[in-house]
Amino acid sequence: MIVRVFEDKSLLGVAAAEQAASAVRRGIQERGRARIIVATGTSQIEFLDALTGADNIDWQRVEMFHLDEYVGLPITHPASFRKYLLERLIHKTGIAQYHLLDGNGDPREVARRVGEMLKSAPVDIAFAGIGENGHLAFNDPPADFQTEEPYLVVTLDEACRHQQVGEGWFPNISEVPRQAISMSVRQILKANEIIAVVPDARKAPAVKLCLEGEISPMAPASILRTHPAATVYLDTESASLLSAATLAALAATS
Repeated sequence: MIVRVFEDKSLLGVAAAEQAASAVRRGIQERGRARIIVATGTSQIEFLDALTGADNIDWQRVEMFHLDEYVGLPITHPASFRKYLLERLIHKTGIAQYHLLDGNGDPREVARRVGEMLKSAPVDIAFAGIGENGHLAFNDPPADFQTEEPYLVVTLDEACRHQQVGEGWFPNISEVPRQAISMSVRQILKANEIIAVVPDARKAPAVKLCLEGEISPMAPASILRTHPAATVYLDTESASLLSAATLAALAATS
């Protein structure tokens, strides 16, 4: 795993998008299409803005899978990840092949159906974040590191639900759904390449836990350290609690 640290989230987003765009172009060139997994949330905004502006990507040859979605939340809700992806990626690029998780459907059937399509071929690159509680997708601690199911129906912990309120997606915690459909940890790790975009000071404790602590289900994103082609993009604020030794060992610092 490589860690790259940037002065601010804008520079971080541009650099991560450059790596992501190269991976997408490479997949199209080598296999005629690129399959990608896309994360959502406040932390991904600058990255997706830069990626959708990248040159020389034939988005008609890109197939997109959805990382996670709330159960029971309509697509019209401001916090809907389907709404987010449609507005910030799909409509901006014209991607025609995309698989959104319908949070209003039967969650287990949605997980099964989209999971079957996801398993049908390798994924070129997965985009991810790290939650304030260390979660990867909506795999809150203690995360299931063993299941081979592509998607799971999970119960969100209180720290995760409070994060959604803190980011402004919901007015109070009573309105945050208690369940979600989430890509599993092992499925994320099956991607040929992973880019984790993790800006902001509020993520610093989770970054320290996941990069310096034990690789453990209690720090779900720590599992990224086992992937041979994972890059974690930080800004100076999210990297602020890491030791100099950690940065020296892991960082290709820019």
